[in-house]
Amino acid sequence: MATVTLKHIQKIYPNSEETGKKKKRRGKDEEPVQEKTYKLKVTDEGVVAVDDFNLEIQDKEFIVLVGPSGCGKSTTLRMVAGLEDITRGELYIDGKLVNDVDPKDRDIAMVFQNYALYPHMSVRQNLEFPLALRKTPKAEMDRLVNEAAEILGITQYLERKPKALSGGQRQRVAIGRAIVRNPKVLLMDEPLSNLDAKLRNQMRAEIIKLRQRIDTTFIYVTHDQTEAMTLGDRIVIMKDGEVQQIGTPSEVFDNPVNTFVAGFIGTPQMNMFEGELKLGADGYYLDIQGTEIPLPDNKQANLKAQGVSSQKVIIGVRPEHIMYSKDAEKDTIHGTVDVTEMMGSSIHLHASVLGNDCIIIVPTIDLAEMGLSAASISTGSVVNFRFAPQAIHLFDPESGKNLEFKDQK
Repeated sequence: MATVTLKHIQKIYPNSEETGKKKKRRGKDEEPVQEKTYKLKVTDEGVVAVDDFNLEIQDKEFIVLVGPSGCGKSTTLRMVAGLEDITRGELYIDGKLVNDVDPKDRDIAMVFQNYALYPHMSVRQNLEFPLALRKTPKAEMDRLVNEAAEILGITQYLERKPKALSGGQRQRVAIGRAIVRNPKVLLMDEPLSNLDAKLRNQMRAEIIKLRQRIDTTFIYVTHDQTEAMTLGDRIVIMKDGEVQQIGTPSEVFDNPVNTFVAGFIGTPQMNMFEGELKLGADGYYLDIQGTEIPLPDNKQANLKAQGVSSQKVIIGVRPEHIMYSKDAEKDTIHGTVDVTEMMGSSIHLHASVLGNDCIIIVPTIDLAEMGLSAASISTGSVVNFRFAPQAIHLFDPESGKNLEFKDQK
């Protein structure tokens, strides 16, 4: 268990060009190769994969780095592990500067996406391997291996080879090999991405149980925001090598600092509409194509504190915060249904609203109370609804920043 501090961490990959090599010519009928491109900064030094990353991780805290592919989350994890050099900045583990400390001397362990088990060794031998490197006495080694196997529920597989195990069992072995020597920091790089949906759910629960049983600081990387929301004490949301927001799951869900975070966190993702924020005699209100929506007191106070004036805005509303209305009324907005998805306890309506695609989640019990059924809403139907004012988010159209918290990063 340990604290981990990252101060102004930057990772730059130098520009590389082919020199002294002939480029392979493409045949006349061959399609050009499509290369992945990410919106990363490019400087004279090279490509900036991680830029000015700052984070203070507390002892025993579970931190999740989340973001789309190419955002720099795995690169950051590998810098903590010592597998990537740090271009600039300082990395401290338990108050000790470790920029130039070898990975083996950092007292960290890492679980990889592809398990990285030795196929010719039994499960027991895989678990013993890091202990054998430290010349741990046999009796102590047996105790630690048996203890880790019991925690992870793999005692019955100790004499099997990895090829005789399922994906979930192999991942447990990989985690067991990481925790067997009780590292200060446990790093996990998308450990569940190779598992099917049911196994991912099971392994998420196993990781939560594991966290309660071992005294270790966790740093976990994923592109799956469901994993981030369920596992992390705090979440670090990244995009194009930069940190967008750091906060608890409820903080980033309820108060996203910009449109990227708002759209990335939440399933289905947040709906976005164009509108106008106006300041009248009674305070702030929204004008959405003639429909006026007064804002609640807390939003009035936040906008006033930020000195926001009347302006065009991007209005963000989550699908579950849109209230279906049976009839068209003065304060309702309407749209046309394109697709309906019956989800059991709710129906997901994909509708064209104010020129945008919109998802509305309508609980079937709400429909029943209105005397309606899911079958009564079909493709082409006109639907009416209201936005829950308390759950509306307001963003600047130019910067994308949340107008209630625009001074925060």
